[in-house]
Amino acid sequence: MAVSISAVVLLGMIVFVLIRGGSVRLGPALACAGFGFFLASTGAAPTITDAIGTVTSWISSI
Repeated sequence: MAVSISAVVLLGMIVFVLIRGGSVRLGPALACAGFGFFLASTGAAPTITDAIGTVTSWISSI
């Protein structure tokens, strides 16, 4: 749970900086957020969650 909250905060800050810097416009950012929201309710969500958990545990063991 703590990893997913940290990932949400980190990704949120990255998106904020990209929008403010003009690299990404608001429309495409909202489209990506909507895609992620709907992807989370599909059958792919557990696989993605497991993959992120594996990567974060691998990084923390370094």
